[in-house]
Amino acid sequence: MSGRLLALGDIHGYTAALDAVVAAAEVGVEDTLVALGDFVDRGPDSRGTVQRLIELSSRCRLAPILGNHDEMVLSLSTGSGVGFGDWLRFGGEATLASYECTSPEQFPEEHLAFLRACLPYYEADQHFFVHASYIKELPLDKQPTEVLRWDSLRYRLPGPHCSGKKAIVGHTAQKDAQVLDLDYLKCIDTWIYGDGCLTLLDVDTGQLWQADKTGHPFPSE
Repeated sequence: MSGRLLALGDIHGYTAALDAVVAAAEVGVEDTLVALGDFVDRGPDSRGTVQRLIELSSRCRLAPILGNHDEMVLSLSTGSGVGFGDWLRFGGEATLASYECTSPEQFPEEHLAFLRACLPYYEADQHFFVHASYIKELPLDKQPTEVLRWDSLRYRLPGPHCSGKKAIVGHTAQKDAQVLDLDYLKCIDTWIYGDGCLTLLDVDTGQLWQADKTGHPFPSE
C-alpha cells in the first residue's frame, strides 16, 4: 500500500489542534490516517471536530476508531443510554454547548452516522490500533468491548500481543505530554484537554507532529 500510516491521538473537541497537525504533516490522499477515538467531550468544539473528520475522509484514507466518549454519545443519542449526568461530568456539557442543544438525540444525523461507522480496532501489517487497551492472549476480533474502549494503562498494562504486532493506543492521558513508548506499545494520548497537546504519529518512521489547544506547535517554538 502506498502512502504513510499515521495515527492521531484523542482530539476531545480541539479542532484547531486537529487542523494544525494535519496541515503540518501534509496528510494526503495516499495516506492512511487512523484516528484513535474520543473525538468529542471536554474541548470547546466537538461539533467542528466531527465535521472536520467527515471532511478528512475524502482527503485521505481515514480509519476512525470509536472511543469511550464517542460510545457514550451514541448510547445517549438513542434515548436508551444511561448515565446522562455522568456523561455531562465527563465533558458532555461542552459537547452540548458546541451543538447548541440539550441531548445527543438532537445531533445532526450525518455526525451520528459517522460515529456509528467507527471501527472497534484497525489492523495493519505490523501494527494494530485500539482506543484504550487489549488482552494480550486474545485475537483482536475476540477482544471485549470494555477493554478496547475503557481500560486504562494505569491500572492494567498489557504485555506484547499474541499477534506479534505492535500496539498504538490512546485513552490513557500522558500528563507529561510525552508519547509512552514501550517498544511493543505506544500511547499517543498526550493530554490535549489538559496542559498537553494533540499528537500525530508516523507509525513507520516515528516522526511526530504536535499542537496545543490553539493550534500552535508544541512545545512552543
